[in-house]
Amino acid sequence: MAYTVGQVARVAGVTVRTLHHYDEIGLLSPSGRTAAGYRRYDDADLQRLQLVLYYRELGFPLEEIAAIIDDPAADPAAHLRRQHELLTVRIKRLQEMVTAIEFAMEASKMNIQLTPQERFEAFGDFDPEAHEAEAEQRWGDTDAYRESNRRASRYGKDDWLRIKAENEDWGRRIVALLASGAPADGPEAMELAEEHRQIISRWFYECSYEIHTGLADMYLADERFTAHYENIAPGLAGYLNEAIHANAISRA
Repeated sequence: MAYTVGQVARVAGVTVRTLHHYDEIGLLSPSGRTAAGYRRYDDADLQRLQLVLYYRELGFPLEEIAAIIDDPAADPAAHLRRQHELLTVRIKRLQEMVTAIEFAMEASKMNIQLTPQERFEAFGDFDPEAHEAEAEQRWGDTDAYRESNRRASRYGKDDWLRIKAENEDWGRRIVALLASGAPADGPEAMELAEEHRQIISRWFYECSYEIHTGLADMYLADERFTAHYENIAPGLAGYLNEAIHANAISRA
Protein backbone atom coordinates (compact mmCIF):
# COMPACT_ATOMS: atom_id res chain seq x y z
CA MET A 1 0.00 0.00 0.00
CA ALA A 2 0.96 3.63 -0.44
CA TYR A 3 0.39 6.14 2.34
CA THR A 4 0.23 9.91 2.23
CA VAL A 5 2.47 11.97 4.48
CA GLY A 6 -0.56 12.91 6.55
CA GLN A 7 -1.55 9.28 7.08
CA VAL A 8 1.99 8.33 8.13
CA ALA A 9 2.16 11.29 10.52
CA ARG A 10 -1.08 10.24 12.23
CA VAL A 11 -0.10 6.59 12.52
CA ALA A 12 3.40 7.30 13.83
CA GLY A 13 2.43 10.16 16.14
CA VAL A 14 4.78 12.68 14.52
CA THR A 15 4.17 15.88 12.64
CA VAL A 16 4.12 16.28 8.88
CA ARG A 17 6.88 18.81 9.31
CA THR A 18 9.03 16.15 11.00
CA LEU A 19 8.56 13.78 8.06
CA HIS A 20 9.45 16.57 5.64
CA HIS A 21 12.61 17.21 7.64
CA TYR A 22 13.55 13.53 7.62
CA ASP A 23 13.12 13.55 3.84
CA GLU A 24 15.22 16.69 3.44
CA ILE A 25 18.17 15.24 5.37
CA GLY A 26 17.90 11.85 3.70
CA LEU A 27 16.96 9.98 6.86
CA LEU A 28 13.58 8.82 5.54
CA SER A 29 12.75 9.55 1.92
CA PRO A 30 9.44 8.17 0.60
CA SER A 31 9.70 5.40 -1.95
CA GLY A 32 7.37 7.13 -4.37
CA ARG A 33 5.66 10.32 -5.41
CA THR A 34 2.48 11.09 -7.28
CA ALA A 35 2.45 12.76 -10.67
CA ALA A 36 1.84 16.01 -8.80
CA GLY A 37 4.94 15.44 -6.63
CA TYR A 38 3.21 14.41 -3.40
CA ARG A 39 5.08 11.97 -1.16
CA ARG A 40 3.92 8.35 -0.99
CA TYR A 41 5.26 5.93 1.63
CA ASP A 42 5.15 2.14 1.41
CA ASP A 43 5.40 -0.54 4.11
CA ALA A 44 9.20 -0.61 3.94
CA ASP A 45 9.24 3.14 4.59
CA LEU A 46 7.06 2.64 7.65
CA GLN A 47 9.41 -0.03 8.96
CA ARG A 48 12.34 2.33 8.57
CA LEU A 49 10.41 5.07 10.33
CA GLN A 50 9.74 2.70 13.21
CA LEU A 51 13.49 2.16 13.60
CA VAL A 52 14.16 5.88 13.41
CA LEU A 53 11.62 6.65 16.15
CA TYR A 54 12.94 3.81 18.29
CA TYR A 55 16.50 5.10 18.24
CA ARG A 56 15.33 8.67 18.66
CA GLU A 57 13.40 7.69 21.80
CA LEU A 58 16.63 6.28 23.17
CA GLY A 59 18.32 9.63 22.64
CA PHE A 60 20.42 8.96 19.54
CA PRO A 61 21.08 12.01 17.31
CA LEU A 62 19.61 11.84 13.82
CA GLU A 63 23.04 11.61 12.17
CA GLU A 64 23.93 8.57 14.29
CA ILE A 65 20.56 6.96 13.58
CA ALA A 66 21.22 7.25 9.84
CA ALA A 67 24.65 5.67 10.28
CA ILE A 68 23.26 2.75 12.26
CA ILE A 69 20.45 2.05 9.80
CA ASP A 70 22.39 2.56 6.57
CA ASP A 71 25.87 1.25 7.36
CA PRO A 72 25.95 -2.55 7.17
CA ALA A 73 29.24 -2.47 9.07
CA ALA A 74 27.77 -0.50 11.98
CA ASP A 75 27.24 -2.34 15.25
CA PRO A 76 23.77 -1.44 16.56
CA ALA A 77 24.28 -3.63 19.63
CA ALA A 78 27.33 -1.59 20.70
CA HIS A 79 25.38 1.65 20.34
CA LEU A 80 22.51 0.21 22.35
CA ARG A 81 24.80 -1.03 25.12
CA ARG A 82 26.33 2.43 25.46
CA GLN A 83 22.93 4.09 25.51
CA HIS A 84 21.65 1.52 28.00
CA GLU A 85 24.46 2.40 30.40
CA LEU A 86 23.69 6.12 30.12
CA LEU A 87 19.95 5.57 30.58
CA THR A 88 20.52 3.32 33.61
CA VAL A 89 22.48 6.05 35.37
CA ARG A 90 19.86 8.63 34.44
CA ILE A 91 16.98 6.45 35.64
CA LYS A 92 18.63 5.89 39.01
CA ARG A 93 19.13 9.62 39.49
CA LEU A 94 15.58 10.44 38.42
CA GLN A 95 14.16 7.84 40.78
CA GLU A 96 16.01 9.48 43.63
CA MET A 97 14.65 12.89 42.61
CA VAL A 98 11.07 11.62 42.31
CA THR A 99 11.26 10.10 45.77
CA ALA A 100 12.37 13.38 47.28
CA ILE A 101 9.88 15.46 45.29
CA GLU A 102 6.96 13.28 46.36
CA PHE A 103 7.88 13.83 49.99
CA ALA A 104 7.70 17.58 49.48
CA MET A 105 4.68 17.81 47.19
CA GLU A 106 2.47 15.17 48.75
CA ALA A 107 1.52 17.44 51.60
CA SER A 108 4.63 17.87 53.72
CA LYS A 109 6.32 21.06 54.84
CA MET A 110 9.28 18.95 56.03
CA ASN A 111 10.83 20.74 58.94
CA ILE A 112 13.84 18.45 58.70
CA GLN A 113 16.34 18.87 61.48
CA LEU A 114 19.46 17.66 59.70
CA THR A 115 22.95 18.98 59.26
CA PRO A 116 23.90 20.06 55.70
CA GLN A 117 25.98 16.88 55.33
CA GLU A 118 23.09 14.68 56.48
CA ARG A 119 20.63 16.50 54.19
CA PHE A 120 22.91 15.91 51.21
CA GLU A 121 23.29 12.24 52.09
CA ALA A 122 19.52 11.79 52.28
CA PHE A 123 18.42 13.98 49.37
CA GLY A 124 21.47 14.64 47.19
CA ASP A 125 21.37 18.10 45.65
CA PHE A 126 17.55 18.19 45.71
CA ASP A 127 16.07 20.64 48.24
CA PRO A 128 12.92 19.06 49.76
CA GLU A 129 11.77 22.48 51.02
CA ALA A 130 11.74 24.02 47.54
CA HIS A 131 8.00 23.25 47.19
CA GLU A 132 7.16 24.08 50.78
CA ALA A 133 5.03 27.14 49.99
CA GLU A 134 3.07 25.35 47.28
CA ALA A 135 2.45 22.31 49.48
CA GLU A 136 1.14 24.52 52.29
CA GLN A 137 -1.08 26.47 49.89
CA ARG A 138 -2.57 23.32 48.33
CA TRP A 139 -2.97 21.16 51.44
CA GLY A 140 -2.29 23.38 54.46
CA ASP A 141 -5.85 23.15 55.78
CA THR A 142 -6.04 19.37 55.60
CA ASP A 143 -5.54 16.88 58.42
CA ALA A 144 -3.20 14.93 56.15
CA TYR A 145 -0.92 17.94 55.74
CA ARG A 146 -0.80 18.64 59.46
CA GLU A 147 -0.14 14.99 60.29
CA SER A 148 2.56 14.71 57.63
CA ASN A 149 4.22 17.88 58.88
CA ARG A 150 4.11 16.63 62.47
CA ARG A 151 5.70 13.28 61.61
CA ALA A 152 8.32 14.66 59.23
CA SER A 153 9.53 17.18 61.78
CA ARG A 154 10.58 14.31 64.06
CA TYR A 155 12.57 12.33 61.48
CA GLY A 156 16.35 12.23 61.56
CA LYS A 157 18.88 11.17 58.96
CA ASP A 158 18.39 7.43 59.47
CA ASP A 159 14.64 7.80 59.07
CA TRP A 160 14.97 9.68 55.77
CA LEU A 161 17.52 7.19 54.45
CA ARG A 162 15.16 4.35 55.33
CA ILE A 163 12.26 6.10 53.57
CA LYS A 164 14.44 6.76 50.56
CA ALA A 165 15.57 3.12 50.38
CA GLU A 166 11.98 1.85 50.60
CA ASN A 167 10.84 4.14 47.80
CA GLU A 168 13.79 3.30 45.56
CA ASP A 169 13.16 -0.42 46.01
CA TRP A 170 9.46 0.06 45.22
CA GLY A 171 10.37 2.22 42.20
CA ARG A 172 12.66 -0.42 40.74
CA ARG A 173 9.94 -3.06 41.03
CA ILE A 174 7.15 -0.96 39.45
CA VAL A 175 9.43 -0.05 36.52
CA ALA A 176 10.36 -3.71 36.04
CA LEU A 177 6.70 -4.71 36.12
CA LEU A 178 5.83 -2.08 33.51
CA ALA A 179 8.67 -3.31 31.30
CA SER A 180 7.47 -6.91 31.63
CA GLY A 181 4.16 -6.03 29.98
CA ALA A 182 2.06 -6.96 33.02
CA PRO A 183 -1.34 -5.20 32.91
CA ALA A 184 -1.83 -2.19 35.18
CA ASP A 185 -5.05 -3.69 36.52
CA GLY A 186 -3.45 -7.07 37.17
CA PRO A 187 -2.74 -8.48 40.64
CA GLU A 188 0.99 -7.67 40.65
CA ALA A 189 0.49 -4.02 39.68
CA MET A 190 -2.35 -3.59 42.18
CA GLU A 191 -0.19 -5.10 44.91
CA LEU A 192 2.53 -2.54 44.21
CA ALA A 193 -0.09 0.22 44.17
CA GLU A 194 -1.24 -0.94 47.60
CA GLU A 195 2.35 -0.99 48.82
CA HIS A 196 2.73 2.61 47.58
CA ARG A 197 -0.33 3.63 49.61
CA GLN A 198 0.97 1.88 52.70
CA ILE A 199 4.38 3.57 52.44
CA ILE A 200 2.66 6.96 52.48
CA SER A 201 0.47 5.92 55.42
CA ARG A 202 3.39 4.48 57.37
CA TRP A 203 5.65 7.51 57.05
CA PHE A 204 3.49 10.59 56.45
CA TYR A 205 -0.28 10.45 56.87
CA GLU A 206 -3.18 8.02 56.69
CA CYS A 207 -3.60 7.66 52.95
CA SER A 208 -7.13 6.47 52.27
CA TYR A 209 -8.07 4.99 48.92
CA GLU A 210 -9.87 8.22 48.09
CA ILE A 211 -6.72 10.25 48.80
CA HIS A 212 -4.58 7.72 46.94
CA THR A 213 -6.66 7.91 43.76
CA GLY A 214 -6.56 11.70 44.05
CA LEU A 215 -2.76 11.53 44.09
CA ALA A 216 -2.86 9.17 41.11
CA ASP A 217 -4.93 11.69 39.16
CA MET A 218 -2.43 14.39 40.06
CA TYR A 219 0.34 12.29 38.50
CA LEU A 220 -1.39 12.88 35.17
CA ALA A 221 -2.92 16.32 35.77
CA ASP A 222 0.26 17.99 37.08
CA GLU A 223 2.78 18.11 34.25
CA ARG A 224 5.69 18.12 36.70
CA PHE A 225 4.72 14.75 38.16
CA THR A 226 3.93 13.38 34.70
CA ALA A 227 7.31 14.50 33.39
CA HIS A 228 9.19 12.91 36.29
CA TYR A 229 7.46 9.55 35.91
CA GLU A 230 7.74 9.58 32.12
CA ASN A 231 11.46 10.34 32.37
CA ILE A 232 11.89 7.27 34.54
CA ALA A 233 10.02 5.05 32.08
CA PRO A 234 7.73 6.03 29.21
CA GLY A 235 4.14 5.25 30.17
CA LEU A 236 4.86 4.98 33.90
CA ALA A 237 2.61 7.89 34.94
CA GLY A 238 -0.44 6.39 33.26
CA TYR A 239 0.47 2.87 34.39
CA LEU A 240 0.70 3.93 38.03
CA ASN A 241 -2.52 5.93 37.76
CA GLU A 242 -4.41 2.94 36.39
CA ALA A 243 -2.91 0.54 38.94
CA ILE A 244 -3.87 2.77 41.87
CA HIS A 245 -7.44 3.17 40.62
CA ALA A 246 -7.76 -0.58 39.97
CA ASN A 247 -6.45 -1.35 43.44
CA ALA A 248 -8.90 1.06 45.08
CA ILE A 249 -11.85 -0.45 43.17
CA SER A 250 -10.83 -4.02 44.03
CA ARG A 251 -10.72 -3.20 47.75
CA ALA A 252 -13.95 -1.18 47.90
